[in-house]
Amino acid sequence: MARQDGTAQELTDQLTVDQLAARAGVTVRTIRFYSTRGLLPPPTIGPRRVGRYGPEHLSRLALIEELQNQGMTLAAIERYLQRLPDDISAHDLAIHRAVVASWMPDTVDESTREQLERRVGRRLTDDDLERLEAMSVLGRTDDPDVFRVDPALVQLGVRLLDVPISQEAILAAREVMLDHARAAARELSRLFKQEVWEPYREREPDGERRERMKALSAHMQPMVVQALVTAFQRSMKEELREVFPGETAPRPGPAG
Repeated sequence: MARQDGTAQELTDQLTVDQLAARAGVTVRTIRFYSTRGLLPPPTIGPRRVGRYGPEHLSRLALIEELQNQGMTLAAIERYLQRLPDDISAHDLAIHRAVVASWMPDTVDESTREQLERRVGRRLTDDDLERLEAMSVLGRTDDPDVFRVDPALVQLGVRLLDVPISQEAILAAREVMLDHARAAARELSRLFKQEVWEPYREREPDGERRERMKALSAHMQPMVVQALVTAFQRSMKEELREVFPGETAPRPGPAG
């Protein structure tokens, strides 16, 4: 678990079931239930036969929560998780969660500083809060101890606090990502209008056509996002191979 002084420390298999439940915002009973259903891998057994959990368990619980927010049944979630590789890492689970979270409408939660610290599992300094605000992860309210928090960005933002890169570089990278994402969205929207919307204009009444297009767009969105994430991962690997020829390139951090 991240140290409470806020410095970086790799999360390994060192969480007890109670600590895992607190970090994930679920009950111990829920964790044990998920384990019996095969939704969670077994813990590492440490001294005194105490089970220890790690980042894969935490990421998997976050993914399960997102899938539940989508309205998926437990049986559907089981099928979704069964299709994932047995050795999937916390990094790749975080990508799956980011993709699922992108299907959700934009939401903003309100959290006190204490609630936010419990959510991310570490103490947040005033400087941390300022950096998260600059990254648009959170916003201030009239109450200085209450923040508007973007749930899709909060975990990524907190992880970036410990990355040895300046805040200016992080913000510049964010602008690059947003610019390219907007360009891709505009082009995909143009193609959708040209190839799908226009051909239907003469076939159906306006009201029915709009409802059909909205339903089709909602159905296509997760597939488009998954395709974009996959394309980005492959492109990043190719770029890193060029930057680090003949070496094992560093692995890029998780999206969202």
